[in-house]
Amino acid sequence: MGRVIGTQDATPLEFWVWLDETEPVQQDEMIVVETDTPVGPIKLFGMVDIIRARHQGSTFDSDVVEAERGLPVELSIAAHVRVTRIDPEYYYPPRPGDQVRVVSGEEYAKALFMDKMERKFPLGLALSRKEVVYGNLDFLNGRKGAHINISGVSGIATKTTYTTFLLHSLLNCGALSDPANTHAIIFNVKGEDLLFLDKKNNQLSPGDIAEYEMMELPAEAFDSVQFYVPPVDNGNGPIQPRVGARKADEVTPYFWTVRSFCRDHLLRYLFTDASEDSSLLSTLVYQVERRLSEAAEEAEKTDPNGASVFLQLRKRKSGKGEEDGEESAVEPPQEIRDFRSLIGAIEAIASSTNQASGTIGAFMRRLYGTEEKMSSIIRDPSDADPQRHMINWRAKQVTVVSLTGLYEVGKGFVVGSVLQQIQEEKEATGSAEPLCFIVVDELNRYAPRDGWSPIRERLLEIAERGRSSGTILIGAQQTASEVERRIVANPAFRIVGRLDAAEAERAEYGFLPPTLRQRAKILTSGRMIVSQPDIPTPVPVCFPMPAWATRAEEVEMPPPNLKLAKVRRSS
Repeated sequence: MGRVIGTQDATPLEFWVWLDETEPVQQDEMIVVETDTPVGPIKLFGMVDIIRARHQGSTFDSDVVEAERGLPVELSIAAHVRVTRIDPEYYYPPRPGDQVRVVSGEEYAKALFMDKMERKFPLGLALSRKEVVYGNLDFLNGRKGAHINISGVSGIATKTTYTTFLLHSLLNCGALSDPANTHAIIFNVKGEDLLFLDKKNNQLSPGDIAEYEMMELPAEAFDSVQFYVPPVDNGNGPIQPRVGARKADEVTPYFWTVRSFCRDHLLRYLFTDASEDSSLLSTLVYQVERRLSEAAEEAEKTDPNGASVFLQLRKRKSGKGEEDGEESAVEPPQEIRDFRSLIGAIEAIASSTNQASGTIGAFMRRLYGTEEKMSSIIRDPSDADPQRHMINWRAKQVTVVSLTGLYEVGKGFVVGSVLQQIQEEKEATGSAEPLCFIVVDELNRYAPRDGWSPIRERLLEIAERGRSSGTILIGAQQTASEVERRIVANPAFRIVGRLDAAEAERAEYGFLPPTLRQRAKILTSGRMIVSQPDIPTPVPVCFPMPAWATRAEEVEMPPPNLKLAKVRRSS
């Protein structure tokens, strides 16, 4: 490949290499140089992060034209190498003139410490597409670390596609202790693209299949998937799924009953916007939640399988209200079965607390604002079986929860409620294994840097304590600088796709060397830069076309029924 040059300083951490202009070397190649030291020979492995070309013997910029007229200059191509590993570990620089060569196979794995990984999973391929880049599973399954964070511009960074590739890799790598019982929950925030994970992709080429084989992964769609979608907006009618791309019997519409809403303390997730008002209302929210929980417990004593609670409804006098200084009367406890009635009962509870009237007024104004938006999600089950419409994330290996079509308050409620359910059920098992991966896109919406909200606190708790319970957060956002610092800083794996130029200069991307920050601004779709604790430098990777359909037109149609076609022709 070339030799270590003597016109630039060579150190144990970086050096320059003169390249033969015919050598097919590009950035990101892994190299090795063997050199003699006072204690014996050592090997320095490294990654090429800069390649530059210049004319030797020229002084002025215009000499490039003079060179064509006969000025004696020579082309010089040199590569800058950032050292990743020294074997044995003796920090001594290579000597000018030492031979440098590109590595592959076992030496490539050694250069990136992949030979030290006891349990590993494919992160993708090197950009040369000749080597597989692995991640250390011990830094994801909670043994030494946990969580993944992905940043990138929407539409180009392919965050969602890469996330599903990582899940496919994790579930099929053979390194998980209990893959059959490992679960993944994906919150689908964009359209219905993730409702085809169980369908094979008709765009898959032989080259893509070969790359899956290279990574020892099956080029198949997910085989154990369930889809939950919101119901249509008919709070009292039959429960119908809100979906256009799949048949109604292929998805499950989800909802919560008034009983489960009260019992599980879910009122807080109707106040998920991270604002100062939410923080001021939190005390009142918790007071009301306690009363609702007590009502649910009482109802379960008499009807364990019911969906309703018994609460007093507030009775307003005609044309009068608290503003008039008149006391409001209350009615005897009544059966509450739907969200609209529940709001009336909550108003009665809120009015009986010691909170200021202004706080109660603000609380009720925001609650009444959710009435139309939430009545289809918190509803009377009518003739349906509530158990069948609960989100049961243990029923299949992969669960997609669609948020498409919901208002913002509905999205926050569903995400917060399901996160709470998963965390409580995982912690109740008392064991970290089997793992549960949670994919949350648009973290800047649910866990913003400033402000307070219950869903932000829930995500922060998972980021800080989820490792011990085997709850692994795979978060994604366009701009990490707008997400709560601890949620961005805790993940062991930090990944970026194409970054906005201004965003790339933020301190949150300090793990990227300057050259890779520049690269992140021009990355194309399907390219990511991965940083993990085991490897001292981030590594650019690429990944093949998803083997599963990512939209309706990619779904591979079943082969034609030749017998049926023959019968039709004969008839």
